[in-house]
Formats: sequence, structure tokens, C-alpha cells
Amino acid sequence: EVQLQASGGGLVQAGGSLRLSCTLSGFTPHDYGIGWFRQAPGKEREGVTCIMGDDGNTHYDDSVKGRFSISSDNAKNTLYLQMNNLEPEDTADYYCAAACFSCSRYACHHWSEGTQVTVSS
Repeated sequence: EVQLQASGGGLVQAGGSLRLSCTLSGFTPHDYGIGWFRQAPGKEREGVTCIMGDDGNTHYDDSVKGRFSISSDNAKNTLYLQMNNLEPEDTADYYCAAACFSCSRYACHHWSEGTQVTVSS
């Protein structure tokens, strides 16, 4: 059974940092893509960043380029999202996803529960 568990969310002031973690079980992370998505209240879920399994290329949404960084520790089956210089617009529930054929919410088959990130101004 594939299971993903995201953690690390919290309340932070604008300009601060957080690191999210996602542990994966029952799945080999790089068979396909893995990544992070977020959903703000009243908005659709959007792709933040993904690592694509076939070539290892990373994709970042323009809104987070230069501030967020995705990484993985295959030995620990854990995916990370380092978020720096956070902005109030980053406030959302964050989800990790696996078995992604692209960095789109329509293209991923396995999802974690969300971890809430709130950035105060």
C-alpha cells in the first residue's frame, strides 16, 4: 500500500523559512515524478515543484523560483521542501504527491494529507 505523510507546516512571519517533509512507503520515489502542491482557500490546487523520475529534472512554479528548493533522500524515502523568504501569498495547505507523470494535479496518483502553512505579514 502506498502511503505518503507530509509534515512540517506551521505559522511563520513573512521572510521566514520552513522545511516540509514527506515520507513515502510502498513506493519507489523515482519510478515516476514526485512533488509538492499547494491549495489556498478558495483556489485550485497548484503544482509548486516536482522532480521528474525519468530524467531527474526539477520543475518550479514561477512564484517560488529562487525561494523554494525540493530535494529527496532516497535512503530515507523522504521528500523535502525548503521554503525560504516566505510571503503571505504562500499561505496554503501543502501536499506531497507521487507517481506523477507531470507536475500537474491531474497527473499524480498518490497524495498525502495536507500540512498547513500560514505566513503572517
